[in-house]
Amino acid sequence: MTSSIRFLMCPPDHYDVDYVINPWMEGNIHKSSRDRAVDQWQKLHHVIKDHAIVDLVQPEKGVPDMVFTANAGLVLGDNVVLSRFYHKERQGEEPYFKAWFESQGYTVYELPKDLPFEGAGDALLDREGRWLWAGYGFRSELDSHPYIAKGLDIEVISLRLMDERFYHLDTCFCPLSGGYLLYYPPAFDSYSNRMIEMRVAPEKRIAIAEADAVNFACNAVNIDSVVIMNKASDNLKQRLAKAGFQVLETPLTEFLKAGGAAKCLTLRVTEPVRSEVTANVSVESRTIRLEGHLLDTGLINRALDLIVENSGSFQVLKFNLGEQRQSTSTAEVKVSAPSHDVMESIISQLIDLGAVDLPQDERDAKLEPVLQAGVAPDDFYVTTIYPTEVRINGEWVRVQNQRMDGAIAIKRMADGILARCKLLRDLEVDEHVVVDVQGIRTIRKAESREQRNAQEFSFMSAGVSSERRVELVVEQVAWELRKIRDQGGKVVVTAGPVVIHTGGGEHLSRLIREGYVQALLGGNAIAVHDMEQNMMGTSLGVDMQRGVAVRGGHRHHLKVINMIRRYGNIAKAVEQGALNSGVMYECVRAGVPFSLAGSIRDDGPLPDTQMDLIKAQQEYAQLLQGADMILMLSSMLHSIGVGNMTPAGVKMVCVDINPAVVTKLSDRGSVESVGVVTDVGLFLSLLLQQLDRLTSPYHVAQMV
Repeated sequence: MTSSIRFLMCPPDHYDVDYVINPWMEGNIHKSSRDRAVDQWQKLHHVIKDHAIVDLVQPEKGVPDMVFTANAGLVLGDNVVLSRFYHKERQGEEPYFKAWFESQGYTVYELPKDLPFEGAGDALLDREGRWLWAGYGFRSELDSHPYIAKGLDIEVISLRLMDERFYHLDTCFCPLSGGYLLYYPPAFDSYSNRMIEMRVAPEKRIAIAEADAVNFACNAVNIDSVVIMNKASDNLKQRLAKAGFQVLETPLTEFLKAGGAAKCLTLRVTEPVRSEVTANVSVESRTIRLEGHLLDTGLINRALDLIVENSGSFQVLKFNLGEQRQSTSTAEVKVSAPSHDVMESIISQLIDLGAVDLPQDERDAKLEPVLQAGVAPDDFYVTTIYPTEVRINGEWVRVQNQRMDGAIAIKRMADGILARCKLLRDLEVDEHVVVDVQGIRTIRKAESREQRNAQEFSFMSAGVSSERRVELVVEQVAWELRKIRDQGGKVVVTAGPVVIHTGGGEHLSRLIREGYVQALLGGNAIAVHDMEQNMMGTSLGVDMQRGVAVRGGHRHHLKVINMIRRYGNIAKAVEQGALNSGVMYECVRAGVPFSLAGSIRDDGPLPDTQMDLIKAQQEYAQLLQGADMILMLSSMLHSIGVGNMTPAGVKMVCVDINPAVVTKLSDRGSVESVGVVTDVGLFLSLLLQQLDRLTSPYHVAQMV
């Protein structure tokens, strides 16, 4: 053997499964056979010695996992970054490995004590020496990657691990000679898989199946064209052979009980340095501040979960807990992300939760000009339902016309800066648009659980439940409707034709007649079927009294459309006595404005139906202005549009028999929205009954 490649190993003199720090250890405490472990280790040692030089570090009592030398540190040239173990059970190994490296003449770099990094278990060099793959998520922190890049002067590519079975990068990822890669894609998040695919050509990627992954096929030792592993399927061996590799299997089942195999038991200590490679890492960090009832509302948990679920990492720097129930808490959280794009995604979502920069870190929003009408610059900030402010020239400016899925347009007026939320199509060339996530904040009310539950419109909590007592929700909606009407407020109803089909038309008509509805939004269908019912006694050709189809009834809606077209519009049909009852009749008689948005499937359409989509959206937006409550009644498409146009603070009730529809419409991140899974006709009937019970008006408290 003439190879200059060297590995560090540690005899398993004190190896055992003494504790549980990964899923493989569960159920295996003290169940490892010392004799079999020694035999398997010696066979691995012998195989590696046939192809490389093996150095040994003396095993020590009390640190049974010292046998897994891959976690001693990360070596590149004459430098080594010493591991900082995540679990206290392994932290005792650090001084022994440090002493060995120093005795061999390595320059040892140590990370801060509170920054976990587990060596070559979570950091694997591309076998061509071009960059370092670094894992994070379970044992090593993302914040360690900039230290590694600087200490070893190498480019670091961060990969997030998702499956706790593969808690170290080397358990599911093995760079091979010639630029090949052996890996298990499901162990990584989508961002990491995308990074892998960007760096490794398709013909070089050898993705393995779960059966091979759980046998730790990726936890292999690669020496030139030889790949040494615990076990491989015939298919995997054939694929590796086709790529020019020879697979040498050596059973390591006793070490699998502790979550390790061939690679874990070795550390390559001769990693050459490429002079043309220099430090580079895309990891970004940013500190944000959260304030409110962080614990009892679950806000802090949502924020931290959001960071992790979006490939980020966090460190809580400060947490000040409110001393009394009504007191608010504050937290300062350091957020790290593997790239600027990921950081932007995380911060934009944290902004939705009310996160802000520290005062000393506040910066003006980034602005870029609109170069083409109706087209925003790249990376424009996408607005949400929450009241938003942007920082311009050191001053916070409130954004007007708040809505979802728009851009923030900035225009300098004679009396100051005007910030408006605009749809992309409405952007003008003389405006600037906010890009990135700098200098943006949302205004969130700091409400405790008790305050929310004390509100008359608490609905028990925001969300959806098919098991929720419909009667209870109806009571609260009725109370709120009465209050809004008596205070001169505004209720907007978005309704679909199902309201008519389920017999709810008469109830909606009465709500309009008695002043509970100030605007109606829908499509061509609800108006057609409402008038069909009231002019011909059918809905979709079905007799609403007997529930049976009428001969020739399928033509009724077309006859109604034709009749209304003859009169010119719905209002003229009412004026001339052709239409004398129903939802549309009550709207005309009560002066309640309505907007009917057309679609490609509409028959007719009615003269009142707006077939220009952009104009229909504008009409909807105009009627929604100033709304206190929106009732969404079995009309998914129109209700989604309404939800996107509506800012936070407007109470929303979504009623549909389909739970999926209710979930989609009510899941807007707003405590003011609630979903009710029930028949819409039944809901409206119960709502009218409850309103009848509220015989006295809602009294507004007078200020003294």
